[in-house]
Amino acid sequence: MFFQVLILIFGFVLLISGANALVIGASNIAKRFHVPEILIGLTIVALGTSLPELVVTVVSSANNSTDIIVGNVIGSNICNLLLVLGVIAVLKPIKFEKTTVKQNLPFLIAITALVLIMGLGLLSENKLIFTKSDGIILLIIAIIYFLYPIIEYIKTYKSNNDSPEKENNSSNNNLIQSIVYILLGGFALKYGGDFVVDSATTIATSLNISERVISLTIVALGTSLPELITSVVAIIKHDDDLAEGNIIGSCIINFVLILGLGATLSILPITTAYVENLILLLATSILIWLYSFGNKNNTLTRGNGAILLIIYLIYSIRLFI
Repeated sequence: MFFQVLILIFGFVLLISGANALVIGASNIAKRFHVPEILIGLTIVALGTSLPELVVTVVSSANNSTDIIVGNVIGSNICNLLLVLGVIAVLKPIKFEKTTVKQNLPFLIAITALVLIMGLGLLSENKLIFTKSDGIILLIIAIIYFLYPIIEYIKTYKSNNDSPEKENNSSNNNLIQSIVYILLGGFALKYGGDFVVDSATTIATSLNISERVISLTIVALGTSLPELITSVVAIIKHDDDLAEGNIIGSCIINFVLILGLGATLSILPITTAYVENLILLLATSILIWLYSFGNKNNTLTRGNGAILLIIYLIYSIRLFI
């Protein structure tokens, strides 16, 4: 048990250092190419912080632990929207970008509704199950999700930069350094997430906690730590758009890429408890979207963040009861 606690602590150290490196690298690239930080957060950073979920999905599929795949995705998104977003909103009110209010949050709501519909079997005769065809649909959406903003940015960049300035060696060196930061950050996040999840799961198993509860709480919280730490670091560095994009982007990626990959690799049966959690996710997404209209500045206030944290606390207590 003592050795597992040491591994857990080491995992946290890797997560913190990896998150810091990832934010520095991504922020520098955004400034270097004049890319909006919200776009970097929604794609590169969100994908980087979703690596633990991706690893858990592949390993769980190989071990035929389908319950962990579904619980990890649903639990991680609940952590992201209620815990992570709640924490950073309490630390500092979050001003949502217009694209977040008009596009990203509605897209997250639509994807959550689609996953719920798939789980209920309203698109097929397979109820309470994610099939291979469901996984393929989600993966196609994942490809579109990544390609669309990149294509739109390239169009805008070309129209605004018909004659780009010649780059010097210094800027090239800074670019290489930023890429190295991102790679090292992703590496540290991946293994930090592994250490935290594995050690926490071992500790929980020794205490006779069920696999469903483990996947929805400990595993989900462990794989959401990169999002939490990366977002907090981004807020401290005043990269609010990066934090905002990271959280929302991670939730979308968890559904379309992680769950999509899991359903493609293995048939994923779900329980009514998971359906209830998906309904909670849908309601939470809508609530956050409504919060963004609650004032003229489209800001998630400290009070809003506190409410999200209270909902997460009640949700966690109810799981164990």
